[in-house]
Amino acid sequence: MARKFGGYQGKGLRVNLSTGRITVEDTYKYLDFIGGTGLGYKVFWDEVAPRTKAYDEANKIVFAVGPLAGTGALCSGRTAVTTIMPVSWPQHLIGSGHMGGNFAEHLKYAGYDFLIIEGKADRPVWLHVRDGKAWLKDASHVWGQGTRRTTRVISEEVGADGTVAAIGPAGENLVPYSVVVNSRAHTAGCGIGAVMGSKMLKAIALQGSQPVHIAGDKADWEKLINYHRTIIGANNQHVVPNFPSPLFEYWDAGSRWVGAPGKRWGASEAPVTLTNDVRSLNRISYRTNNAAYFLGDNVWQYTVRNNGCFSCPIRCYTVMKDEDTAAKFGVSPVQFNTCVGMFGGREWFPKLSRKKSDLARQAGFVGIELMDDLGVWENYGQLFRDFSNMYEDGIWKQKLGADEYKSIPWDMVDACNPEFIKVAVNRIAYKQGEFGQLLGMGTGYMLEKMGIPEEKWKDDHRTVYWKMGHPKHHANEDDGQTGCVINTQYNRDPMCHSNCNFVRSGLPIDVQKRLAEHFWGSADAVDAIGDYKPTNKYKMIRAKWSIERKELHDMLSFCNWMGPWISSPNKQDGYMGDNSLESKYYRVLTGHNLDVKELDRCAERAFNLHRAYTARQMQTADMRKKHDQYPNWLFEDKKDKAPFTKGTIRMDKADIEKSLDLFYEVQGWDVKSGLPTANQYRSLGLNDVADTMTKEKLVPGA
Repeated sequence: MARKFGGYQGKGLRVNLSTGRITVEDTYKYLDFIGGTGLGYKVFWDEVAPRTKAYDEANKIVFAVGPLAGTGALCSGRTAVTTIMPVSWPQHLIGSGHMGGNFAEHLKYAGYDFLIIEGKADRPVWLHVRDGKAWLKDASHVWGQGTRRTTRVISEEVGADGTVAAIGPAGENLVPYSVVVNSRAHTAGCGIGAVMGSKMLKAIALQGSQPVHIAGDKADWEKLINYHRTIIGANNQHVVPNFPSPLFEYWDAGSRWVGAPGKRWGASEAPVTLTNDVRSLNRISYRTNNAAYFLGDNVWQYTVRNNGCFSCPIRCYTVMKDEDTAAKFGVSPVQFNTCVGMFGGREWFPKLSRKKSDLARQAGFVGIELMDDLGVWENYGQLFRDFSNMYEDGIWKQKLGADEYKSIPWDMVDACNPEFIKVAVNRIAYKQGEFGQLLGMGTGYMLEKMGIPEEKWKDDHRTVYWKMGHPKHHANEDDGQTGCVINTQYNRDPMCHSNCNFVRSGLPIDVQKRLAEHFWGSADAVDAIGDYKPTNKYKMIRAKWSIERKELHDMLSFCNWMGPWISSPNKQDGYMGDNSLESKYYRVLTGHNLDVKELDRCAERAFNLHRAYTARQMQTADMRKKHDQYPNWLFEDKKDKAPFTKGTIRMDKADIEKSLDLFYEVQGWDVKSGLPTANQYRSLGLNDVADTMTKEKLVPGA
């Protein structure tokens, strides 16, 4: 397995937990799928029967990174973890979780591009990989421990020069809402913790010092990284600040670029005051403070610094220190996280939802430790919304037994007491009572168990529930029909930020339309948020591009939460970013000469393979009706404003159906069924997929 391309180590590990056998595999047989999710989908297509369930011994877990991991390319610290998920409803389906932190580069430095975990151990084990060697070791001493203690114990055994990814009690107890956690707070969700638990795999430790080679000229590589720094913005590629400044032509109150001159990291050992150099390329990490963005301006005084993934200058994880809250609630005085992981604690309390206050901050602080340490997943906040809506509607009182209902301290919910988070998360992680079991099994299965029709949740805008057990993720509230169609395509929330990072960049709509005409052929590819026009082909071209760029990022190890970088903070360039950045990196790094279209074609191949595997799992020749669903709350407005009226995000059902027609057309799929055709598969080099889908009558006209 000689090294053929830069970026790759050229090999991966196959770890059979049933036999204890560990073997080495060639990376390059997966080169058409780049790495990451693409590699994971390919392993499942080749090796895992589509009717396999999440906890079957035949299910596998593929930890895979792309060629950029470990190279120092900006925002390249992502690891894709692909498996058959226990949370998709009404059946287990393929999906991926994506974690940042320090796992990706350490997998490379340990000497590998991927890990295929298969089988089931007969006792708790952990996997140790170091410099081209691997061992399965006894995990009985950490089984039952939280992720933080497990990480510490294993790190003390092997040394601190690597990283540990571990599951908590939730994963061990096969709670579908569970995660695997690396670097203390970087998680991959969708039930991966429980799948690891079903295989008795407690943790993976990676160490090593293997080099990652760059095929091209090293000066070109450095020049490319420096160029990337010039077009990068703040968190989510917001390219204007949220405050007016003579340094900027535009500002937007919704921007996550909150690092204004005068703001102060008050809990640093020596407090840091931000100065007027907020555009300095050496101060990119000062632009973002997600704790302040989500929890309020008062958080600045508790801010120690920003943290994040390997080689990312954004640092979206805010590190907070709050000794008073820690002492009051018995948690660690230093916590860090981002986005829902950061503010999720407050969402247990209906009165605190979306609030920015000291109490919300304290609840968030407590929630971070409980959720991460016990390894519980919140499904992009769906866990909290399910709990709160059923509490407010009296459903818990109706459905739980009287004794169990009385045992739950509801007065803490009314008082917004963060102690309640301990009660709730512990019950979920340890499957305590019906309450804990219901909340941990995932929305679809919970509703089914409670006798509540899924349609009730799809009718209720408060739930933001979308379909098949998962919520919306940047849908009509951000991007009209484009966001809606993207939300129909995956077996979990789509985790796609390609589209919303553009429309939420903070740039005025006239600038966005100019960029849209350049990249997607028409200014009509984008509307102002809340001023949506009827659908058109160009919006669906942008939807296709968004999905493929998400897949490409997941395959390369780029962060799709920070990219793509098609807009920039640079007025002198007309705020134009670069649609070819990914291919520029790929070519210099690997020496494999793929241009933008060819690299996007790889992403399209992977996405079509995901589509084919899902259709085989569901055994349906009508993906449009059976899979690509949307909720009814899309078509409602509190003030009954009509669709396409300025000030509403209400959609029109006929227009959404037309959007799907157009989306299938630009994909080259059959409009009636939403299925790729055999010719489409063959055009992507998926001849074996075309043959199998034809044989199983899962292509149009078969």
